[in-house]
Parts: sequence; structure tokens; C-alpha cells
Amino acid sequence: MIEQGRGGKVILVSSTRGLLGMKNYTGYATSKGAVHILTRSLACEWGEYGINVNAIAPTVFRTALTQWMFDDQERYKVFLQRIPIGRLGEPEDFIGAVIFLSSHASDFMTGAILYVDGGYTAG
Repeated sequence: MIEQGRGGKVILVSSTRGLLGMKNYTGYATSKGAVHILTRSLACEWGEYGINVNAIAPTVFRTALTQWMFDDQERYKVFLQRIPIGRLGEPEDFIGAVIFLSSHASDFMTGAILYVDGGYTAG
């Protein structure tokens, strides 16, 4: 992007764990915290080239990797208690954030971490 001189958009994928720690998630939380700082650092470095760098930080979304959380009703209830909107994320919930950060609507955003988490990080 720098060599082409036309700017661009970079979207990194992080997690709410980049902001909030959790027992037994030390390695994962640390890696996602690093993505948060990488997002901000690259935004500072690449802004002069017209490159926006932002990250999306979701909470638990239904995927093949997380299906076990949805299948275990007790675990599912524990997760739901933490999310003000009252449900876990579906893949469709992620799409809007990607479209927004890819569009001109976010041209004045860089270095942002967009939490797509049903309000999990709100309280």
C-alpha cells in the first residue's frame, strides 16, 4: 500500500480478551492485547501514507471452533449472563463492522479497536 501510494484500509482481528483478562486465558489475552497495540502503532506509522489501521474485537461468536460453548447449555448460560444484549454473536454480526471499517464512512478512523461484543466490555 505504501509503495502504491493510494492509501488503504487494514483491519486486524482481535478479541475482547485484548482488553479484559480471564483465568486460564493468559496466552490468548496477551496475544490479543498485542494486536491492540499493533493496531495503534501501525496507525501512527502508516497514517501519513493514507492507510487506516483498525481492529475488530469480538466476544464469542458462533463458529465451528466455538460450537462446543453453544452446545453446553450451562456454559452458554454463564456466557449470556455477561452480555447485556442477551445473546452470543453470530457470524452476520461481524459483517457490519467489516463493511464499516472498509468503507469511506470510517475514513477518519485509525488506531481504533471496534468492540463487537453485545455490550460485554461496557460493564
